[in-house]
Parts: sequence; C-alpha cells; structure tokens
Amino acid sequence: MNLRPGTLTDLLATLRTNNPTAPRLTWYGPDAERVEFSGRVLENWVAKTANYLVDELDAEPGTVVDLDLPLHWRSLVWLLATWAVGATATVTNAAATPETTHRTDIVATTNPAAAQLRFDGASPSPLVVAVALPALQMRWMEDLPARTLDYCGDVRAHADVFSADDAPAPTALAWQHGTTAVSYDQLLASEDQPAVQQAPRRVMLQASEGWAAVVPAALNAWADGGSVVLLDTGVEPTEKLRTSENISQG
Repeated sequence: MNLRPGTLTDLLATLRTNNPTAPRLTWYGPDAERVEFSGRVLENWVAKTANYLVDELDAEPGTVVDLDLPLHWRSLVWLLATWAVGATATVTNAAATPETTHRTDIVATTNPAAAQLRFDGASPSPLVVAVALPALQMRWMEDLPARTLDYCGDVRAHADVFSADDAPAPTALAWQHGTTAVSYDQLLASEDQPAVQQAPRRVMLQASEGWAAVVPAALNAWADGGSVVLLDTGVEPTEKLRTSENISQG
C-alpha cells in the first residue's frame, strides 16, 4: 500500500523515482505534433525550469508568476516549476478571468510584445519571458522586444536537479485562476481523494476544458502513479486515439 504524495515536492520525487521511464505526459498539438515525456524527463524539465526561475529571474516563495500561455505541455511544466520554487501562479488567459489584482513579478508569454504593452508604466515592471511552444523550437525565432528573455534559448543550460532553498508556507497562495484561490496545502488534498494511491490511470484531458478542470485532474492522475494525454483545442478525442493511447479514463 503506497501513500499518495501529499505535497508538490513529494509528487515531483515520485515522477523521478516511481517507474521513472513510464510515460507520464503525452501532448497532441497542432500539425500532428505528438510529444511524450517519461516521469524522469518531465521532472527534468520542471527542475531546469525551476532553476531558470531562481537563477535568472530571482524567483522565490511569494514571487507571482503570470502564465500568459495556452494549456500546453510547456505551460504545465511552468506551473509545476513555479510551485517547485514556492511561488504563486496566476493565469492571464483562463476563460472569464478578470485582470489579476495581485502584483506580477514574472510573465511567461507567447506574445511578449503584448505583455510589454500590458505592463507599460507599471512600477515595478515585471520580467517578461518569451515562451516558444513548438517542441523542436530551441529559441524564440522572431525579434524579441527590449527587456525580454528567451526561455527556450536559455533553459537547457540550467541544472537537471532542483532543490528549493525555502519552502512555502502550507497556507501560502499557490494558484489563482479566475476567482479560485488554491493554497499549497490544497494542491494535492481533496475530500474525495483517498490517502493511498489508486490503480494508475491513463487519463485523456482536453485543453478546451480549461485550466480549472485540467490541472487538478492531471495532478491527481500523477499522484496515483498514472499518466496524462493532453489534447490541444484543435485535436479531436477520437476512439482511435483513445485506443492507441490506452486511455482508461476521460
């Protein structure tokens, strides 16, 4: 009988050590893009991104990271890395989300020019990080606005292992999406979730369902040792796809 990981740190450790070569995240994107990550590789991406946040952007517990990104494998990596650091994640483009009332320290965006304009005149002005979404894109291919960093061009230089210097308080804000606020002690805790791991599931999730549905479902699947197949909004969840990916739920 295995206990479910109760914290984000525990969850990342299970990705790295519990059947680490098994698929944990599969992404179907536009133009027939398919990317699959084992637990070890997914945790490696999270570690590199967390080190990037700390080393390049001075992130720490209390830092607010705004994800101006669509639901995508890269945005899930950014979300997990933000939590690994102990920072607070907000989501700019969640459905029906008003402008956040929190300060913003870092913006991860697919549209750096619009992000720079959005925060023009803000004091202090947040750090803007351009995030290219295609898996094979090693850097931002267009001209970067002034004072903008290139995530894909820089993240691979960072260490494969991350260890936070400070842990967030359990009641600290982990995630603000829409009107919902989630603290660190609520990320993996739910009244309908048992304390022990259930049988691993391969769950199909659709980006069109939105952050509020996809993220908790993904966290719960990973906590139970399972895996996630995430579909871009333009990808149909056909029976052929369900069969080929051995979907057990969703």
